[in-house]
Amino acid sequence: MAGALIVTAEIAPTDFSWIEKLRRAHYPGERNQLPAHLTIFYALPPSAEGELRGRLSEVVRQRPPPASLAGLMDLGGGVAFRVVSPALDLIREELAYDLHGLLGAQDSSGWRPHITIQNKVAPKVARALKEQLERSFTPRPLAIAGLGLHRYLGGSWERIAVYPFRA
Repeated sequence: MAGALIVTAEIAPTDFSWIEKLRRAHYPGERNQLPAHLTIFYALPPSAEGELRGRLSEVVRQRPPPASLAGLMDLGGGVAFRVVSPALDLIREELAYDLHGLLGAQDSSGWRPHITIQNKVAPKVARALKEQLERSFTPRPLAIAGLGLHRYLGGSWERIAVYPFRA
């Protein structure tokens, strides 16, 4: 839905650079309209912008949530890093509670935190990349720098604001 609001966990620059490099190498170029991202909410109504700005600015008054890249996920036609963060899960739960009644089907059906590095390819191509990455993958910390608010523009996103966590 064009104009919908998207909330992301902002990946810190040190981790973002190598994840984005992988995404650029493996995501089909003609379909890769966004940088690497960790989506918390996919489609909130534009009318919630003021409320979201207020809540996000409150939530980031804490330390950044510890997170890790725990493994690789098969997306059928793509591959993603599986993100594990009980603290980020709690932030999402609290926001979902506050936004009750505004969540669409995708946002209310559960959350599987991940960072997509390849999508919209043949399943055979995705399986090959997953197998290749699994050979050298080891779980590692993932630095979360803040929360982002974006507007969906029918493919690309407009960044509205970034709210950094306080260290």
